[in-house]
Amino acid sequence: MKNLKNIAIATAVLSLGLASCQDVLDEQPRSIFEPGFFKTESGIQGGLTGLYQNLRYVYGNMYFYNSLETGTDEYTWAQSADNNFKDADLSGVGSLNPSSCRSDAAWGNSFTSINSASTIIENGESAGMDQSLIAEAYFFRAFNYFVLVQTFGGVPLDLGSGELKSNQTPSRVSKRNTVPEVYKAIFADLEHAVQYLPDSPRQTGTVTKTVARFFLSKAYLTFGWWLENPNNIPTYPECSRTDINGHDAKWYFQQSYDVALTAINNPGPYGLMSSYYAVNLGQNDRNKECLLYADRTESDAFYNGGDLSYAGGSGTEQVTVWAPTWNYCNIRCYKAATGDDQVDPCKREACQWGGRPWTRMAPTQEALAMFNDKVKDSRWDGTFVTVYPGNWAKGGDPTETYYNANRMPIKNGEAVLTFLSEDIEGVEYPTAGKGKSNVCAGEVAGRADWVIEPSHVSRYAYPGLWKLGTYRTDNAGGLGQPNGALTRPFVIAKFSELYLIAAEAAVKGATGSMSARDLVNVLRARAGKWEFNNAKNQACSDDFSADLVAATPATIDIDYILDERARELFGEGIRWYDLARTQTWEARAGQYTILDEANGDGCYIHKNTITRNIQKFNYLRPIPTGQLNALEMSDAEITAYQNPGYN
Repeated sequence: MKNLKNIAIATAVLSLGLASCQDVLDEQPRSIFEPGFFKTESGIQGGLTGLYQNLRYVYGNMYFYNSLETGTDEYTWAQSADNNFKDADLSGVGSLNPSSCRSDAAWGNSFTSINSASTIIENGESAGMDQSLIAEAYFFRAFNYFVLVQTFGGVPLDLGSGELKSNQTPSRVSKRNTVPEVYKAIFADLEHAVQYLPDSPRQTGTVTKTVARFFLSKAYLTFGWWLENPNNIPTYPECSRTDINGHDAKWYFQQSYDVALTAINNPGPYGLMSSYYAVNLGQNDRNKECLLYADRTESDAFYNGGDLSYAGGSGTEQVTVWAPTWNYCNIRCYKAATGDDQVDPCKREACQWGGRPWTRMAPTQEALAMFNDKVKDSRWDGTFVTVYPGNWAKGGDPTETYYNANRMPIKNGEAVLTFLSEDIEGVEYPTAGKGKSNVCAGEVAGRADWVIEPSHVSRYAYPGLWKLGTYRTDNAGGLGQPNGALTRPFVIAKFSELYLIAAEAAVKGATGSMSARDLVNVLRARAGKWEFNNAKNQACSDDFSADLVAATPATIDIDYILDERARELFGEGIRWYDLARTQTWEARAGQYTILDEANGDGCYIHKNTITRNIQKFNYLRPIPTGQLNALEMSDAEITAYQNPGYN
């Protein structure tokens, strides 16, 4: 449902059947779901496929992605940002309000899935359907409520037909349950899912015990923080910080740890990939580290949920990585060793380092500094695009040599611009009225590539996000279709995060066979193993595991966990949840640094420290205006329905 007035099953526009004899979900378009459809096994299976399909409306949506990244200690708004991005930054360039907050995608689409899941549960159980199938619906109901409660606080459990019941009667009134009431429902559903889901997926990408344990451990962890409330963050609807089941925060931290360790020790078909590079390489999509994802396909635009040749960035289109991709196509070099004629050597290409540039989100300089060992820790190289190569030959240009920084020659495939891992001596940048690089880059004697140091990262030019970059197999040696919607799945949960969940619980007092240091060192050891160097574009076999493990502090605290989460999960659409859960948003993201003013050459030259106005009420997002407008309640009731601070 898009709002609570449209919660009947029959309002679904697209439903999807599922062929049980196949290894992957077979999506068969239907015009509607109606209640009778769910009284058969084929209807139950079709409804389940619809739950997976509905993930595409949220995960891959660039504007929802922005709401979880912009304004955190990872991203701020970039040069071409509109108010969808500036509002989220809370830095005085926009206003976050019920009409502008792009968390609306979660509100509308989560309730659609919740109602479908409840209908599957009621009809499936009454018809004696396979419990493992019904358990998938339990999982999705809990999953969507977990998204909602983290984002908005307490939300309605009663959708018109009774608490946690299938709604067949559209309702224009609503009552929000408290946070403990919502978590009680989440825990019950996920515990049921853990009990009845299979160890291995029924079909490619379907949920299992390990997936349910992942979200159960994370829900336990998040609720433990909510009970503890170390920085006195308000909740809504107002209620006491007590658990309905009578447990304290320490109990929940221990449960989180125990469930995460159980998942790690009983992984089923999941596990860690051999290197960080291997996790994020497009050719390895849907690998064993991916627990849950909104899937896509290159074979058909309809089933991809987005145009394969030219997408607009809305609806179900997977276009997240466009937002943090800067306009690298603006880089210029010279046609000859002398003269002023220039050419653009970096063409827009459908590949992981390239793709479509929208320049809406830029990493802060502090975000890049969290990658504190860019030489030995492969996660820097496996997260960002740091080298932009010449690819003019793929665009049909037969020229053998162009001339770049210092008027030195470059050939196709060689570095045109490099984002350096650290500041160095001798870099000369353009100044007002005296520019060489048109993208604010500098020159270093003896180097043919333009360079940008970490201290000169700006809203205009910054490292792209390689890990989420475009991947296509239909380029045929050319530039391909960089303007088409992405065909890669958007990964929602990874096996690797289980180690960080357990480590965070250990920092909060949980005990067991592995300490917080032991747990993070599993990932740090993996991060030291290099199989390929993106910056050098060559295979390698370096192993710095021992060095990274030795560099881990003896005592791990929450700040270190959050740094490690950034190094492992940067830009994956979960950072706002991390900072909100740990109540560290203002402390970690209240100020940031970036080059922020243009000179006459279009270059950003002034380093500014920006202050964000993060208030305690911002730890909950506003209920969307569309929902409020749909309610047939008094003005006072609607005002009371909204989270405080947003009226």
